[in-house]
Amino acid sequence: MRYLYSEMPKKRGSTFKILFIGHLSTSWIAGDFELLSDFCVEPLQIKDRSFSTLFKLLRQLISADIVYMWFIKISTFIVVFLSLFFNKKTIVVTGGYDVAKESKIDYGQMLDPLRARMVKFVLKNADRILPFSNFAKEEVLKITKHAKIDLLPLGCDTERFRPDEKEKQAIVLTVCTVSMSNIMRKGLETFLEGAKLLPDVRFVLIGHHADGSINYLRKTAPSNVEFTGYVSEEELIRWYQRAKVYCQLSYQEGFGVAVIEAMACECIPVVSSKAAVLRETVGDCGFYVPYGDSEAAAKAIKTALSVSSDFGAKARERVKDLFSIEKRGKKLLELIDQMQLCCEESER
Repeated sequence: MRYLYSEMPKKRGSTFKILFIGHLSTSWIAGDFELLSDFCVEPLQIKDRSFSTLFKLLRQLISADIVYMWFIKISTFIVVFLSLFFNKKTIVVTGGYDVAKESKIDYGQMLDPLRARMVKFVLKNADRILPFSNFAKEEVLKITKHAKIDLLPLGCDTERFRPDEKEKQAIVLTVCTVSMSNIMRKGLETFLEGAKLLPDVRFVLIGHHADGSINYLRKTAPSNVEFTGYVSEEELIRWYQRAKVYCQLSYQEGFGVAVIEAMACECIPVVSSKAAVLRETVGDCGFYVPYGDSEAAAKAIKTALSVSSDFGAKARERVKDLFSIEKRGKKLLELIDQMQLCCEESER
């Protein structure tokens, strides 16, 4: 994902050092790295717990002013612990699997008592916790009331994710990694059952096939469902531009990145009312159905396919107003400004 931040305030020549820990292959994580690139920002991807990795981490940590991390893992716990020892500021972005506790679908790090203690330590001791939705913020506050929270919604590059001039087609999309755990969490069986009830509509499931669960889905899917596997971002945008409806029939979501990307391309969302955060992202610009109710999903999809293009335009405007990358970038840089000032004052 390419992020536009040319209108944001710059700190040209800044020597303020940020150690950035996260997987840059993930578009929204790479986006934050770009937003911080006017500082002296150094990336680090922790792939293992070897001595050489720890040595590299220590070397980069000691020379940094702030450590910026995505999601709470064992490595995050280690970094926050070491940062307390070396008196370094830490920022942790959170709100997904790392703070979830959904026993009915066996989802979330908080189900494991040892990892739950690790998560609580990070939330209490990091200098800033950045949940990316109000729902995620509430999840953090369930764990501890002592987290220093700054709500920072994820952003979408609406210049890149935008509609084209061609008329929308009767295509229904959903996007996710295809895995055994996601079949229930993402409501994939409901998506397929909905497709059976609308045989004349083209349904497309886009996403990397992580395990053998794709074989199960193919066996149960009707002939009007297509499985693309992984696609490039450019191809994904073309799918968003062609499709009229985007489905997110999930049990639980931390934000719904694909939902706002699709809305930015004027897809009309049909989403599960069970995943509370989707009310945050979709608002009054889509249709809500009970989780697991394929008949309600099919009915909502049929309605969404029949409404005027104004509905899709309204969805795009919501993303531009609330979830633009410019908004995220401006608030993120203001936060770094504040922490830089604190660092400078502490050194005096």
